[in-house]
Amino acid sequence: MISFTISLLALIVGYLLYGKFVEHVFGPDNRPTPAIAHADGVDYMAMPNWKVFMIQFLNIAGTGPIFGAIMGAWYGPKAYLWIVLGCIFAGAVHDYLSGMLSVRHDGAGLPQLVGDYLGKTAKRGMLVFSVFLLMMVGVVFVYSPALLLKDLGGTTMGWVSAIFVYYILATMLPIDKIIGKFYPIFAFALLFMAVALMVCLFIKVPDLPELWSNLGESNRNVPAALLGTTAYMAENPLFPCLFLTIACGAISGFHATQSPLMARCINSERHGRPIFYGAMITEGMVALIWATVSMYFFYYGGWRECVDAQAVNEFLGQYQNGEGKTLIQFFTAPNVVEKVCTGWLGFFGGILAVFGVVAAPITSGDTAFRSARLIIAEALHLEQRSIAKRFYIAVPMFLLAIALLVWQMENPNGFNTIWQWFGWSNQTLAVFTLWTLTVYLVRQHKPYFITFVPAVFMTVVCFTFLLISPMALGLNTTIGYVGSAVALVIACAWFAVWHRKQQQ
Repeated sequence: MISFTISLLALIVGYLLYGKFVEHVFGPDNRPTPAIAHADGVDYMAMPNWKVFMIQFLNIAGTGPIFGAIMGAWYGPKAYLWIVLGCIFAGAVHDYLSGMLSVRHDGAGLPQLVGDYLGKTAKRGMLVFSVFLLMMVGVVFVYSPALLLKDLGGTTMGWVSAIFVYYILATMLPIDKIIGKFYPIFAFALLFMAVALMVCLFIKVPDLPELWSNLGESNRNVPAALLGTTAYMAENPLFPCLFLTIACGAISGFHATQSPLMARCINSERHGRPIFYGAMITEGMVALIWATVSMYFFYYGGWRECVDAQAVNEFLGQYQNGEGKTLIQFFTAPNVVEKVCTGWLGFFGGILAVFGVVAAPITSGDTAFRSARLIIAEALHLEQRSIAKRFYIAVPMFLLAIALLVWQMENPNGFNTIWQWFGWSNQTLAVFTLWTLTVYLVRQHKPYFITFVPAVFMTVVCFTFLLISPMALGLNTTIGYVGSAVALVIACAWFAVWHRKQQQ
């Protein structure tokens, strides 16, 4: 619990100190924001600060800081370091500056910002890349909440259909009609879930691994063979997989597609730090809580508190016969959410907590489709005040999404395939955003190291994954790491040459 407590405090201090420094670097002023200067009653609309914060938080939260943290917990307390350092020095900086840069560019979407600073070729590539990513987000965030909701009643297909209808309405209607009204309720559910689990942790004070712990078999209440981490680590080495698995709780390119939505709704630049930087820090706290709960769940037998005795005996019996699965195969991320919430918080608390987890992906899925509509409209120069012109974009977009969803549901490994490529695409989008922000800071003669360092790091992470992942080149890890070192040198050399030209 010491590492967990220190990590929570570090996130708060990071917001107060480093967040203030990043705000000073950008330099917000009193100029009119897009919500005031370009109000259209649909997408550009000033809203109260607390509501904008809630919407931003739910836009970026999704299942990432929950499912990603659960899967990232397999790496042990090292996940704490990535969540804390990644969130303070990379993710929150990424979200704040991308949001504020959009404010300064009349609410422009990410492809337009990339084009302004990295060139037209990068803009065209980012247009296709970001729309593809948003489509994957929408499809993934249809299926995962449906799996949780069906346990409360109904069928998976029935819930998928209901969620899709909601997505269409939320994408088409003015932002204050559905998103502005329901997000505060969803935010309460998600925050209640996180706070309730944190309280449980401090009440239980469970035996948890610390940053300085040796995660050997002697420190676990679960045999190493049953845990299954050896095979998992072999297939998913800590570098780069930890930095792709825990994305939304540390840094996520998806957030840069969402920040412009709220850049069109804030009424003062000076509110940017609590809204953009603050929402990311809050998300980091959610990820930290779930990572801690999951470490106890897996490493120290906390799962025994959340599963009935008969199921435990049957599971252990299968294992003893040599035919059972490891814990990593037995408990999927949605399954962990369900077992922990109902096991720790009771029936009503469990329902509200699961609702919070369900609300998170749904409220990211709807704004993903809304972002895609606006990005496409911006590229086509098609105004969106008219509902007919919104339909021009939305109809083909949702038909494509339905086709992708059908493929996912019919393919036995469809969800995992989309999720893994979503993880890589997500962080690659962060790479482009960070380089865009770095170019902006250089041109403004501001301290660019705050984005340059995370840009280089995430470039190496994404390139290494392409080299060693079985889904890509599948090279030997040694070769992959040598290749990533070469990528590091090339990235730094390229930037040095470009920066020298800027100084001439």
